[in-house]
Amino acid sequence: MTDLNIRATLPRTTAQIKFSDGQILDGPLGSTIEDFTKSADFKSTLMPMACLVEGELRELTYPVQRDLEVKILTLANGDGRRVYRRSLSLLLVAAAHDLFPEADILINYGLNFGALYCEVKGRPPFNQMELKQLEAAMRELVIADLPIHKEQILLSEAKTLLQKMADKQRLLNNRQKAYLTVYAFNNHRDYMYGYMLPSTGYLQLFALDRYSNGFVLRYPNRDSPTELQPTVTYPMLVKVYHEYGDWMDKLGVRDVGALNQTILQGDLLQTILVAEALQEQRLAQIATLLTSLQPLMRLVLISGPSSSGKTTFSKRLAIQLLAHGLKPLILGLDDFLVEREKTPRDADGDYDFESIHAQDLGLFNDTLIHLMRGDKVTLPRYNFMNGKREHGETGSISPEHIIIVEGIHGMNPELVPSILPDNIFRIYVSALTQLNLDRHNRVATTDTRLLRRIVRDAQHRGYSATDTINRWPKVRQGEHQWIFPYQENADIMFNSALAYELAVLKPLAEPLLRQVEPGTEAHVEVKRLLSFLQWFVTCPADLVPPNSLLREFIGGSVLSNYKAGLK
Repeated sequence: MTDLNIRATLPRTTAQIKFSDGQILDGPLGSTIEDFTKSADFKSTLMPMACLVEGELRELTYPVQRDLEVKILTLANGDGRRVYRRSLSLLLVAAAHDLFPEADILINYGLNFGALYCEVKGRPPFNQMELKQLEAAMRELVIADLPIHKEQILLSEAKTLLQKMADKQRLLNNRQKAYLTVYAFNNHRDYMYGYMLPSTGYLQLFALDRYSNGFVLRYPNRDSPTELQPTVTYPMLVKVYHEYGDWMDKLGVRDVGALNQTILQGDLLQTILVAEALQEQRLAQIATLLTSLQPLMRLVLISGPSSSGKTTFSKRLAIQLLAHGLKPLILGLDDFLVEREKTPRDADGDYDFESIHAQDLGLFNDTLIHLMRGDKVTLPRYNFMNGKREHGETGSISPEHIIIVEGIHGMNPELVPSILPDNIFRIYVSALTQLNLDRHNRVATTDTRLLRRIVRDAQHRGYSATDTINRWPKVRQGEHQWIFPYQENADIMFNSALAYELAVLKPLAEPLLRQVEPGTEAHVEVKRLLSFLQWFVTCPADLVPPNSLLREFIGGSVLSNYKAGLK
């Protein structure tokens, strides 16, 4: 045989990686993606956090057994940030266990400046000196660059490993698979939901600071992936989170395992009714306050991010106000959009419907002024099909009327410069989920809202899950620019999250998610959401009350045809 033929019959010992920036590298079979990245020359100064291997999300420890196309994900990418946060959480928990063995770390929720709000149980809250000690211990582990090992263990072994953590035990009770993936370093093993970094050396950017009754673990956020943002105080937001935590304690469903247990024991109806009663009680309190502020308070602005339930909240508030003898008029800010061709565009040249400048502010303020004077007006109605404004109903309101405006810009002072501040009451509505998988694995509020939107868009707007997921980054970008910076302008915040809702959304969302084509960017998000939903026991939608905020998304709302209009 010739040398060429001999070489052709020899087993292949190398593989080739083609990165999305055009670089092509060769390396031994069995090398990890991380091995290849260390030899690559990326233009970005951001460290790799994870990667897409031929469209599938993978860890940097993924072994290369053949030629592959790879896209590197960094802190500038959502999935990269999730991997970083998750690995940083494990670092925190492990360091705290070594330094303060009596401390039980609870990772509760995220804050917009790039931070996880945490609390400590089993001992008094950490003081600033103790937090500095803990941060120093974490940095020592980062300098040591300890490998984070991935292990797949039998479910029985996992239950033994996590036996001292009741919430993790409850979660595992309904695990359908016979195994669990855990991560370990420095003699610490834990279940962390989702992919992780290869080693502690990647975790360069973080800080610990006292915050409210606990502390925050800061990390780079979406707007500044190369540095930490200053700590921002959100007193109203934190108050609402703590209030909702109290609600969860009353319901006995602080985590997903407890919710599953409630469903399987047949006690879910009571949980649903109490959860709904707590929201109705809060609505009644708001209506009573608004009534006490009459006749001065004529305008109520209701704002919040996408899929927060603003529409149903407005209608339920209107009914509460009717019970107090007031006459509500509900206006939708969307009806005051400029015509399509006048809509501002974003950096990509797409219509920016989230911008406040997509609203006809002049028309909106003129309409409010004339209404509050008692003048007859013709309200606009926006036609989303052709992007044109049409004439709506004509009429006036009486001095007993209170105007409720629902839209994403209600907290922005730029919206109503023509109305005296003393005449305005602002309510911020958002689904601030606190039902976490367990003490170390939180459920992002954005995931709840995205699942709500996927179900609603399919049922009421004819959009596929692919359409909704592809649009979601633009929606989130608009929220960070136009909504979240103004949330503390609210007079009151209302949490529209319901402890049981993900169990109801699961059977409605899963079939829609499974229709997304594999290999697409949307499918990466689909796999993450499906993996998350598999932890929930399902709940039938017919148990949801007809006036529930959740009905806005799953259909069947008794309020869908309710209208508080002109006289």
